Amino acid sequence: MDYCGRCRNCRSGFTNQCTAKRADMGFDHDGGYGPYEIVHESNFFAVGPDLSAVEATLLLDVMGTSGHALGRAELVRPDIESVYIAGAGPIGLGLLVMAKLVLGGDVPIHISDVAPWRLEYAERLGGRPVDASRDSTRAALSDIDVAFDSTGREPARRAALDLLGRRGVLVCVGHGEGLTLDVSADLISPEHAILGSEYFRFDEMDTNLALLLAHRHELAQVITHTRPVAELADAFELFLSGRTGKVVVTQADS
Repeated sequence: MDYCGRCRNCRSGFTNQCTAKRADMGFDHDGGYGPYEIVHESNFFAVGPDLSAVEATLLLDVMGTSGHALGRAELVRPDIESVYIAGAGPIGLGLLVMAKLVLGGDVPIHISDVAPWRLEYAERLGGRPVDASRDSTRAALSDIDVAFDSTGREPARRAALDLLGRRGVLVCVGHGEGLTLDVSADLISPEHAILGSEYFRFDEMDTNLALLLAHRHELAQVITHTRPVAELADAFELFLSGRTGKVVVTQADS
């Protein structure tokens, strides 16, 4: 996000909520798959020579988005003892690894998906897989402290909300569909909180870089494939097969 640096939110550090941002790079401005892009100097973040460009991408959606969502949850629920993640794509796997690093290995992290490969891979990364295509496996869960939805799908959000215990928090990370609520039953009586979490603040990059350098092996596992930009169509086909984590597009073979 090419934030302005001058609005109230930017001055307070909330650059992800800039009210006058100049661009979303790679979305409404060129550069997503080009060899070069023009970036405002305020958006540069130096990672140093020891980190490859492929590894550096982890600082964005995998660590940045996930870490920011975890921080949002902790604002409301500092005593997190159980986690549920809807969706085991790159963001969901990022949430899994980041939650383990931030909350500690003793906190159980349940993660759901409909793709068998992703469920198996999430289990290899330390998650407790939940087959979202089978209601019985999800029905065995209850009293979850914090749930994250990375799917953007209303049924997934609804299911995550229903798993929360009292004082539970649902953090919506994935854009997409809506969520219908019964305010009394869903919010007031159990004192549930529903939060949105959009990308991350620029000032979170330093902390995440230190975390990445200290835990490169754990975090790098979220990247399962790289493809050169000449094979972009193949990269998308591979990702949409449901048999990958994060797929990184590079300038050449990696």
